Amino acid sequence: MSSSLGAGALVIYKSQPALVASVGEKIEIRTPSGKDRKVRPKDVQLLHPGPLQSLSSLRDPQANLDESWELLQGEQPGFEDLAELVFGEFSPSSAWACWQLLQDGLYFRGDMHAIAVVTPAEFSQESERRESQAREAREWDDFISRVQAGDLQESDRKRLAEVERVALGASEHSRILATLKTEATPDAAHRFLLRCAYWSPEENPWPRRAGLNLSPPEIGVPDLPQEERLDLTHLAAWAIDDVGNQDPDDAISLDGDYLWVHIADVAALVRPDGHLDREARERSANLYLPEQTVPMLPDSVTQQLGLGLLEESPALSIGMRLLAGEPADIRIERTRVKVNRTSYDEVNGRMSESPFAQIAAITDAYRQRRLARNAARLDLPEASVRVVDGDIRIRPLPKTASRDMVTDAMLMAGEAVAMFAEQHDLAIPFAMQPEPEEIRHPATASEMYAYRRLFKPSNTVLHPEPHFGLGLPRYARATSPLRRYADLLVHQQLRAFVSGAEPMSRELMAERIAGIDVTNARIRRAERQSNLHWKLVYLQRHPDWQGDAVVASLEERKAVLLIPELAMEVKVRLHDKFALDGGVRIRLRETDTVTQDAWFRVL
Repeated sequence: MSSSLGAGALVIYKSQPALVASVGEKIEIRTPSGKDRKVRPKDVQLLHPGPLQSLSSLRDPQANLDESWELLQGEQPGFEDLAELVFGEFSPSSAWACWQLLQDGLYFRGDMHAIAVVTPAEFSQESERRESQAREAREWDDFISRVQAGDLQESDRKRLAEVERVALGASEHSRILATLKTEATPDAAHRFLLRCAYWSPEENPWPRRAGLNLSPPEIGVPDLPQEERLDLTHLAAWAIDDVGNQDPDDAISLDGDYLWVHIADVAALVRPDGHLDREARERSANLYLPEQTVPMLPDSVTQQLGLGLLEESPALSIGMRLLAGEPADIRIERTRVKVNRTSYDEVNGRMSESPFAQIAAITDAYRQRRLARNAARLDLPEASVRVVDGDIRIRPLPKTASRDMVTDAMLMAGEAVAMFAEQHDLAIPFAMQPEPEEIRHPATASEMYAYRRLFKPSNTVLHPEPHFGLGLPRYARATSPLRRYADLLVHQQLRAFVSGAEPMSRELMAERIAGIDVTNARIRRAERQSNLHWKLVYLQRHPDWQGDAVVASLEERKAVLLIPELAMEVKVRLHDKFALDGGVRIRLRETDTVTQDAWFRVL
């Protein structure tokens, strides 16, 4: 091919054809966009000397490709020869087509100065690769179409797992979301998965988004060791819980004026730093979701130790009497007890009977001491939310005498344990809560709501400090070792002490409690979000819902309403019907499970 470069020549500029308009110190070329540019000679590559009138006159010439390729096997053709053989002539159009053929690389590859003929084996391999790519592209396009239509196939779910990881906060990237120009954020991915029907409206992502383990622990559990225990089976003991409770770990009984709080002896099976202990430490607490409970320990631990699940139950019992409103004559014993399981509702109807009347007299006096120390008693709506066979059951939890009695008996045991540990210099995790900047004595719902917002979070510490919210000078959570790791740590220390073994050192205990508050905060947040999720799903299933609400707060443009029936807090626009603690009738307008919002209209 002639190397002359003059007006009308066809050249390659930045992988595109260009027409030489004039040649001087610089070459003026016309690009496919119609724009003229001045470039250096080394910036272009001559394809054909022309003359070519315009780029629009370039045509796709008829090709004899397969026959030419077979004929040239083992040869090294020149550019002009290849163009003539394949396209029948060497013209601007055939030169441009031949250059494209080299770029494609299926039959021939290289450049204008060194052309290689692809072998049949290479051709077959490359053809298969391209067909595979084309098939994948077709499948991808079909998949995207099904996603947009919300008409998924089972095979699509594997692809959408990448979006699910974004929705759960485990990834920040998704090819699918990028293709559909959707932000790779948890909320945007959550909404996307709902829209394409990968997730149903019932899908609860909040525990997984918090990084919590939803699989029950599967670890071997040893048999309970045979050891000497104080026989308290002659005392009537009562495990009082909400209906449906599956892990009874505390009970109360009375011996004259001596109150016993019996607690499942979990530390008898879960020894410090054993495999069960490490599993419980990692999980930190039971996870209570409306749709399931994820235990901290294997179920067989509960079956062996749950109070009242067997005819006799092993317990670690805390005995005390009340003197001047404070636990005294404290005993901590390994015991055997016979426990009757019952519910708050059943006991509430028997509060005038023995022994509940006598126990209530003790716990009432204990409560009065706490209230005198400014303990906060916030009577705000609470509700139990459970999902049973897909049915959402929301049951308000009223403040009852039986619930108050059990609560104060457990607090009394917690204070007794804290006193015992302090007296014997025993390192345990104490619970403390700082005093708020202002102490109030709220009486109405709005006052309680405002006061709660002043509270500071409680913390786990190694030295006894006051717990403001409970009105106690010292306190340790000790009555739920089946459900909370901090309680289990207390039991391991108490059990070591009363058994004559060596308790863990303060330094080791500090290592054990590190991170407990952070993990527990994640668990509580996931539980709150899960409860709210199912309330919103309940409202979605009842689009005509209406009910009563109480005005808890009036803000600049919004009012906070409490819905007792749902134990739910919502914000609505200010209305002339609103007065603090006043009742209003509201009706559901809309819900959003992604942002966890609900909007209501005042009737």
